[in-house]
Amino acid sequence: MPWQETNPVLERHHFVQDLESGQWTMTELCERYGVSRNTDYTWAHRYATQGVRGLHDQSRAPRSSPHATPADVVELILREHSRYGWGARKILKRLRTRDATREWPARSTIFDILERHDRVRHRRRRTKWKHPGTVPAVTTAPNQIWTIDFKGQFRTQNRVYCYPLTVIDHFSRFLLCCHGLLDVKGAGVKPLLRQLFRRWGLPEAIRSDNGSPFASTGIHGLNRLNVWWLQLGITHQRITPGSPQENGAHERLHRTLKARAIRPAAANLCVQQRVFNTFQRTYNEIRPHEALDDETPASRWRPSPRPYPERIAPPEYPGHFAVRRVSSAGTFRLHSGQHFLSQALNDDYIGLEEVQDGLWNIIYYDTLLGRFDERTHLITGAPSQKKKC
Repeated sequence: MPWQETNPVLERHHFVQDLESGQWTMTELCERYGVSRNTDYTWAHRYATQGVRGLHDQSRAPRSSPHATPADVVELILREHSRYGWGARKILKRLRTRDATREWPARSTIFDILERHDRVRHRRRRTKWKHPGTVPAVTTAPNQIWTIDFKGQFRTQNRVYCYPLTVIDHFSRFLLCCHGLLDVKGAGVKPLLRQLFRRWGLPEAIRSDNGSPFASTGIHGLNRLNVWWLQLGITHQRITPGSPQENGAHERLHRTLKARAIRPAAANLCVQQRVFNTFQRTYNEIRPHEALDDETPASRWRPSPRPYPERIAPPEYPGHFAVRRVSSAGTFRLHSGQHFLSQALNDDYIGLEEVQDGLWNIIYYDTLLGRFDERTHLITGAPSQKKKC
């Protein structure tokens, strides 16, 4: 499925607007936007001195190069190459033979000069792709993080599209679910997750991309599915938009799934699901996993001690909170006004905590969704990727 992308300049603009609102400290904004204080101060200074133009990426090229190779030496190198067709090593030897007292460029510098002037013929080599690694979060036990994603859709032999949903445990690489669906809507995902929760228990967090049905473009990425996760006490982690390498273990699973269970596609969805079931058993119980020192995922996997509650407890907020019910239109009432929040929270209750005069934290269960200013009626502190408070 396609990855959503975000505009870095727009994110920086959101940050400086939140900072100028006076409703957030620099430390709070650093935590919510996931950047360092040095970075935040840099963009704040550029915005103050240059405006929106200062939020664009600037060239990192040096304005001058005092150590650049002299023009006459560059011309001599090119002339030697034109005359003999030699490479950098032989040209350097030739130059040192002609004048041993002069300080000549290094072999690597000569090679770069030849390359810049299209004098190098590169050998055709097979590209070796590698992943830069996973996101900084580290798991030390099963059920700390489950990752969830859709493998790209494909057609079975009867021309019906299949959308494989996969769920794995990040620590043990145990494949919890591999199920072919007819679409990527949340209506098909939720029953499968409910079966997993009842069988294996609840994870501490679920990591996904920023696309449907796992997240939306609204505040905190809220939609019906991840609101259900929050109600169950599961933290929703979202990777950086456009950065699938942050879910590298899951992407590697999809590569194996494609090679072993999709090519060629089965006759229909029913037969394809039997292929998925066989692949899941083999992947978990027989196939050695390189990331696990050639142990099987089943040898590292343990069910979660957190059982699935058949009845979800309503949120409980401290006594100093103002508790408000979200209407069927996604709005909440504060004083005399109605303010839109999210339709994913329809008929649910949020907590409002006044942190300054007229400035309120918006809390849902134990997650800080944003900060509401009753003077401007704006909700701030809502970058494209949120963190649990």
